[in-house]
Amino acid sequence: MRSIPFSPPDISDWEINEVIDTLKSGWITTGPKTKLFEKQLAQYCNTSKTVALNSATAAMEMTLRLLGIGPGDEVITCAYTYSASASVIAHVGAKVVLVDSGSNSFHIDYTAIADAITEKTKAIIPVDIAGVMCDYDKIYEAIESNKHRMKPSNNLQEAFGRVIIVADAAHSIGATYKDKMSGEVADFTAFSFHAVKNITTAEGGAVTWRDIGGLDLEEIYKQYMLLSLHGQSKDALAKTKLGSWEYDIIAPNYKCNMTDIMASLGLAQLKRYPEILKRRKEIIEKYDAQLAQLDVTPMRHYDEKYASSGHLYLLRLNGKNEVFRNELITKMAEKGVSTNVHFKPLPMHTAYKSLGFEMKDYPNAFEMYRNEISLPLHTLLSDEDIAYVVESLKESINEIE
Repeated sequence: MRSIPFSPPDISDWEINEVIDTLKSGWITTGPKTKLFEKQLAQYCNTSKTVALNSATAAMEMTLRLLGIGPGDEVITCAYTYSASASVIAHVGAKVVLVDSGSNSFHIDYTAIADAITEKTKAIIPVDIAGVMCDYDKIYEAIESNKHRMKPSNNLQEAFGRVIIVADAAHSIGATYKDKMSGEVADFTAFSFHAVKNITTAEGGAVTWRDIGGLDLEEIYKQYMLLSLHGQSKDALAKTKLGSWEYDIIAPNYKCNMTDIMASLGLAQLKRYPEILKRRKEIIEKYDAQLAQLDVTPMRHYDEKYASSGHLYLLRLNGKNEVFRNELITKMAEKGVSTNVHFKPLPMHTAYKSLGFEMKDYPNAFEMYRNEISLPLHTLLSDEDIAYVVESLKESINEIE
């Protein structure tokens, strides 16, 4: 029997040698490699500036804080997502506003966004699922049609003059929407480099943003630096310059910087990323072809409008329910195949129930969840592994039925 993990990190000698180089350099916290990683990420995303942080969660939260969003404000996100998309809203003291998924869709219901916007709405956090970007044209259309409701409370909000899009792109680095890279479509875009992501820095994340007329990109970068390192006016690298020990604390801020050890992993992974994306696409195509005879519906990853980063392989078991899906996960595990579920909608969790959300108000999200199973998708899978996963799925379904 094979043993197929769900999403192990793909670490090569490139990553190992880059980390060794960092350890030998004597500079292991935020320093030259973190700055280089930021520069290369921006180049990759076709943006001018990127900030590397210790998680995508921090990237989203620091962005909301940068925008001055807090108590009395509202931020919209999707009910079908992981907690981080919504928890960051609660962290800054704003009201979490959840919107259902679209019918037969893992993405937010674009037709419901406009109705969710009020005079208190300052931002929306759409979620790119499984590596497939949202339909951002529809999101921009919804917020532009409601820009008259926007009540800016600071100069940055005034510069946008509408609800600001902060994309949860934890899954979508390397994906495209209408030939534009994830990172250059939304106003702000947050990436994850967690151990299970396409690019990993063990833990880690980053935020990048579009060039917006009237906004000083360097000033935005500076504000992120202040937010992510205690409000300190100089980072450790700047303080190493001769006679430059002195610093000021501008505000009692937060601590969520990336380190050079983490950035070393990212630099090597980014060099390998074109081949990683290529292999992920091959795996998806093999799954699609081999599962065609089963009564299942895989998420579409490639279309004339978008190309996925191939992060997750989401599969719906047509006509099945939670009980069947959960039993299938156990059967697959008995055959050595690890699977998962993406996602358990937020209103099903205690934290969001306590905020007043009820699952009955999000029927589309529940329908997507109740029969969804995620198959292993990572670059350590061989073609033989893929065939084994598919055969195990067929056998497991037959055993239950």
